Amino acid sequence: MAWYNRILGINEPKKKKRQAFRRSYSGANTGRLFADFVTTSTSADAEIKDNIRILRDRARELARNDSYIARYLNLMVSNVIGKHGIRVSSKARNDNGSLDIGANLLIETAWKEWGQVGNCTTNGRLSFLDCQKIFVESLCRDGEVLIRKIKDNKSPFGFTLQFLEADHLDETKNDFYKATGNRIKMGVEVDKYDRPVAYHLYKDHPYDRVYLAQAQHIRVPADEIIHAYLPQRAEQTRGVSLVATAMANVKMLNGYLEAEIVAARVGASKMGFFTSSDGDGYVGDGEFEDTFNPTTNAQAGVFEQLPAGMDFKAFDPTHPTSAFDSFTTSVLRSIASGLNISYHSLSNDLTSVNYSSIRQGALEDRSMYQIYQQFVIEHFVNPVFQSWLEMAISTGYINLPISKFDKFARAINFIPRSFAWIDPLKEMQANVIGLQNGTLTYSDISASYGRDTEELFEQHQKEIELAKQYDIELAYQPFGQKLPVEAKIQGGEEEEDA
Repeated sequence: MAWYNRILGINEPKKKKRQAFRRSYSGANTGRLFADFVTTSTSADAEIKDNIRILRDRARELARNDSYIARYLNLMVSNVIGKHGIRVSSKARNDNGSLDIGANLLIETAWKEWGQVGNCTTNGRLSFLDCQKIFVESLCRDGEVLIRKIKDNKSPFGFTLQFLEADHLDETKNDFYKATGNRIKMGVEVDKYDRPVAYHLYKDHPYDRVYLAQAQHIRVPADEIIHAYLPQRAEQTRGVSLVATAMANVKMLNGYLEAEIVAARVGASKMGFFTSSDGDGYVGDGEFEDTFNPTTNAQAGVFEQLPAGMDFKAFDPTHPTSAFDSFTTSVLRSIASGLNISYHSLSNDLTSVNYSSIRQGALEDRSMYQIYQQFVIEHFVNPVFQSWLEMAISTGYINLPISKFDKFARAINFIPRSFAWIDPLKEMQANVIGLQNGTLTYSDISASYGRDTEELFEQHQKEIELAKQYDIELAYQPFGQKLPVEAKIQGGEEEEDA
């Protein structure tokens, strides 16, 4: 037909060239190099359900036996919580706008007393500072924290906390609750909007091997439970260990370090082998082993003559290898990135840092710590304080009307730990300039140091009165320029003339 069309002068229609299909995103390629790239679509809970217990157990094992994970947990606790913890400052005001100093002092004093050892937890073993530390460590290691709020008649405050390990929340319980028709997702009962309604907990720790526990469930309303975790996806019901992303590298690094240490010990222990061309064995000063291999003991500065036909071949393995430092450093950097912490903080290695790099690393770490501080405030300290204040007023421990609960509950400032700067002189000068320009206030500066402005003013006033009590004139005036101290001459004019 093509020849016939050419004879008649009929043009054959042109065929369209087939264009090669190109993907808009290179990450969506499906070629040979991407064959092992998992592309299965799953929900957040489907990913977590079968892995949550394994990840939690492995994170705990690393926390027990790995020095870097132990270091990470210690850094999180010390920098997020600190030695004083997150403090509470009441700032309730009267109708005329003045601070209600009496009521604020009453609330703060009662809160400090409740936070002492024996008052705030059901087992009587922890202070509230200990509770904050356990909260952060459990969040990082286990991925979630489970706390039950108990209305305790034995406590004068009527309120205590019971810390439960995440194992109490049964991840295998995925069903419908017949009484309400709500779904149960990994032990968490949720309504149609995925709002937690209740928690289905093991009555006893399910893996307690000391006291054999029965697998009995109890249903606890959601308003009695604090279930805190950092979600990575919107519809996530349970939390995952924050160590999960670095877990594989930590395990591989431990195996590599162990192999290098063993190889180095072998290299340091064995010097070489005796060989003989005629196959006769050589008996040195040592003894025969069970395998009848000739051995000898080597001493420093001693050379022994070998018999005829005997040769010695040295065994000198070079371990650790020359690439040991660079390799472990690269792996540790990857681990530090997975833990969202700077390399020099995790490894205690300051050999390659300078002022600029360590300052930049410290600022990034502090920004991360402050995010966790706010998380602890919003998901732990504030909910606990609200429940405690309600019960303390209801029981009469705090002599305030319950009708004023909202007034005092909303007028609370939470003060986390502060961070000392690498160059405090420059920081102080910047604060002074900020005050002069009006871009900073005393409250801003006090909060950056983990203090409260009212406490600062009160402390200054106490020191001024104390100085007057001892007849001491201070050489400075707070919040102003330094004032000179006038010299006084004892004994009057006669002594001056003398």
